[in-house]
Amino acid sequence: MAMMDHDIIIIGAGPAGLSFARAMAETKLDILLIEKQPESVLADPPYDGREIALTHLSHKIMNELGMWGLVPEEHISLIKTAKVMNGHSPYALSFDHTEVGEENLGFMISNHRIRKAAYDSVKDYPNVTFLNEVTVSKVDTDDDKGWVELSNGERLEAPLIIAADSRFSNTRRMMGISTNLLDFGRTCIVCTMEHELPHNDTAYECFHYDRTVAVLPLNNGQVSVVMTLTSEEDTDVLAMDEQEFSDDVAQRIDHKFGNLKLSSKRYPYPLVSTLAKTFCANRFGLIGDAAVGMHPVTAHGFNLGLRGAQTLAHELQNTLQSDGSFAPNIALERYSRKHRKHCLPLYHGTNALVRLYATTEYRTAKFARKALLRLGNHIKPAKRFIMNQLTEIKDI
Repeated sequence: MAMMDHDIIIIGAGPAGLSFARAMAETKLDILLIEKQPESVLADPPYDGREIALTHLSHKIMNELGMWGLVPEEHISLIKTAKVMNGHSPYALSFDHTEVGEENLGFMISNHRIRKAAYDSVKDYPNVTFLNEVTVSKVDTDDDKGWVELSNGERLEAPLIIAADSRFSNTRRMMGISTNLLDFGRTCIVCTMEHELPHNDTAYECFHYDRTVAVLPLNNGQVSVVMTLTSEEDTDVLAMDEQEFSDDVAQRIDHKFGNLKLSSKRYPYPLVSTLAKTFCANRFGLIGDAAVGMHPVTAHGFNLGLRGAQTLAHELQNTLQSDGSFAPNIALERYSRKHRKHCLPLYHGTNALVRLYATTEYRTAKFARKALLRLGNHIKPAKRFIMNQLTEIKDI
């Protein structure tokens, strides 16, 4: 079997893996990304229906990594106001950009454009290489190194192995890292729609008693629609004709955008959240969804992945010596401790919120839903805390 030596092997060239590679690229370390998809897909990713809400911290990190400028400006939209609503009640928990002294609360960029920007930002570094259209069949480490065995028969060694291979990470399982998995029994359907009335850069999250509908502002007369519903219903909703589906969404958001018209296909995604018990093992680290896979209701997914990639890169660079050696396990332990401290409250808080707003049977739950919105508006410290979690402005 061919032997290849690298300083860092990254398994998975999604947004988190690519962002981490770019964050480490200027160290001159030899970095290999292993990806099952062809490199042509990384260079020109297909649209997948997902429009990503980005925080101010993510904007800062993407700027520093040279990714932000690779997204055409016309494909970046702003969220200036956000409203959370309970059923058809007119009352809303409201957030406005003026409360944080910024032009906007957050940004919207399509997932496929983020992926392309991440790839384009790193592809020309001579010390970063790609190995595509292979999968990892085994991964392990010892005191001196880590190694992977691939579907093509190759065995590759490096001082550090990083897994960025999704919330259902096979390499995490191979390394014996146990994971909390919460299957909500629900499906998220995402699409874009044309709208009749202006959205005024406002995002809506409407919690109904059977479904949740989020509508997020895009450019060019478009909005992103995210509908969550029980998995037993998703087949029927996906089978609706375009007009029936458009009318249903418009009705569920009380026609705030006037008439709606479907402008993309509908993409279903099962709702499963995951949290690894630790983000590291000997010479092995987890980033992105392989570390923590979030429910999309609070839009933390890619933001957490990017933050984690930057945190790990920073800790590794702090141990880097002039001869190119570094201390993987010291950096991994520091990263795992810091990133888990940030992730745990978000993960458990988001899941608790989802359980509350997915509950329809109990009168106390219905009362709590209404009360939380009013408390969020009137208890200023609580509102400021929520605002910072949504925008990450204070973390810049």
